[in-house]
Amino acid sequence: MGQTVFIPRELDANEQRVAASPDTVKRLAGLGFEVVVEKGAGTGSRIPDQDFAANGAKIGTAGDAKKADVVLKVRRPTDAELKGYKQGAAVIAIMDPYGNDAAVAAMAKAGITAFSMEFMPRITRAQVMDVLSSQANLAGYQAVIDAAAEYDRALPMMMTAAGTVPAAKAFIMGVGVAGLQAIATARRLGAVVTATDVRPAVKEQVQSLGAKFLAVEDEEFKAAETAGGYAKEMSKEYQAKQAALTAEHIAKQDIVITTALIPGRPAPKLVSAAMVASMKPGSVIVDLAVERGGNVEGAQAGKVVTTANGVKIVGHLNVPGRVAASASLLYAKNLFAFLETLVDKENKTLAIKRDDELVKATMLTDAGQVVHPNFAKADQQPRVEPAAVPATTLVAEASEKKTAPKKTADKKTATSKSAAKPKGIA
Repeated sequence: MGQTVFIPRELDANEQRVAASPDTVKRLAGLGFEVVVEKGAGTGSRIPDQDFAANGAKIGTAGDAKKADVVLKVRRPTDAELKGYKQGAAVIAIMDPYGNDAAVAAMAKAGITAFSMEFMPRITRAQVMDVLSSQANLAGYQAVIDAAAEYDRALPMMMTAAGTVPAAKAFIMGVGVAGLQAIATARRLGAVVTATDVRPAVKEQVQSLGAKFLAVEDEEFKAAETAGGYAKEMSKEYQAKQAALTAEHIAKQDIVITTALIPGRPAPKLVSAAMVASMKPGSVIVDLAVERGGNVEGAQAGKVVTTANGVKIVGHLNVPGRVAASASLLYAKNLFAFLETLVDKENKTLAIKRDDELVKATMLTDAGQVVHPNFAKADQQPRVEPAAVPATTLVAEASEKKTAPKKTADKKTATSKSAAKPKGIA
């Protein structure tokens, strides 16, 4: 009897995605696996059980997990799920381990070999496995759709006999995968788009999509990218300068979308309460980083907040999951591409090569131990996340630097130019 891959129904009420598609089920069967999909696992992604069954899957129950050699999931398994897995099973999911040391330690204790898909290295070989890109791309698209839904006016300029409707102004903060897709989508809908990021390499990408780039382009800016292509955390001095530059710009925008994240840290505060207060009634801010603490002061996870001055701050959870039918197809392909590298094609069995660069980068736990270097002490000393720099601090710093030379500077002008825009990250 061949080895078994189990695809469960996700337990989180906000999670509509599934870790397989009819196509990947067929491919998994081709690799020699018996594939078991829990009944109803694909319902939230518009994939009925019969579509999985037609491609070679057996429709089972949650109890089938105890026989599985491989478990493919969207989210990290809960303690209850871990109790149903057999020791030595390979569990592949988006593990979200930062700040969740107890959960990482629990996976080690359960004896599973856990892989965190979001740790996939950004190398050519692994592009098809890059879940951050596949899911962030859809998050950027959906952010614009959500903004348009909350914005009670048209986005494109419309010229009619009765008059002209002006185009909406959209500002994208953080130009990673999500930011680039947000720019492209907003442009397709007819908005006038500007964008900012601390990485100099993205300037050309922003301009190629027809948007205008906004940033303090000093020496720190020119070196603000890691070898892996991620943004670095910027100094407080740079954050203050960027705050002064963007504060006045934000006050003129109809839509602001923030996408900034730093791996392993809380989301940086990009938009202060003062900035929000400077915006026009009816303006919309979409905070894609709300689950990591948020880029926007006043954003609340899972809620759309309307401020006293009539600005809506959108903090939807699991934004890729809001387009689950599309997100699941891409995520399933990411998982299959990775799992395929762990299979011995001749014997058609799981054969994890622990010296492989993909395995070393993504393996969290193995043989009862936490093996990833970033979490090696998770079962001994829980990691305490560093605090994000408050936007209010950055506002104060920007104001101080801006107004010090002119003791009689106009108070209104100083305020508008110094609201916060900190560590721009994409």
